[in-house]
Amino acid sequence: MKRKVTKYTTEYKSQTVQLALKSPCIATTAKELGIPVATLHTWIHAHKVKGKPSVVDAQGAKDMAQLIEENRRLHKENSILKEEKDILKKAAAYFAVHQK
Repeated sequence: MKRKVTKYTTEYKSQTVQLALKSPCIATTAKELGIPVATLHTWIHAHKVKGKPSVVDAQGAKDMAQLIEENRRLHKENSILKEEKDILKKAAAYFAVHQK
């Protein structure tokens, strides 16, 4: 089975590194962005080795933070909807069995 290789732009990597460095947990940031934790750690290490100044402006960081917040909200909403769906499935099964 072949693994899909995803190419990320330099700008995306830089913005992601800046966001990860500002967040309390790098692993959480990687999970929320849908990238492997090891990949993010590699980018952070490369960033520290290069010692380049940040190319992320305040607006870019704000946009990224808004996207992460929306992603959190959608994940929460999705889990609530899945739970409601499961409850309705169980109720339908119950009434199908106990129907006269």
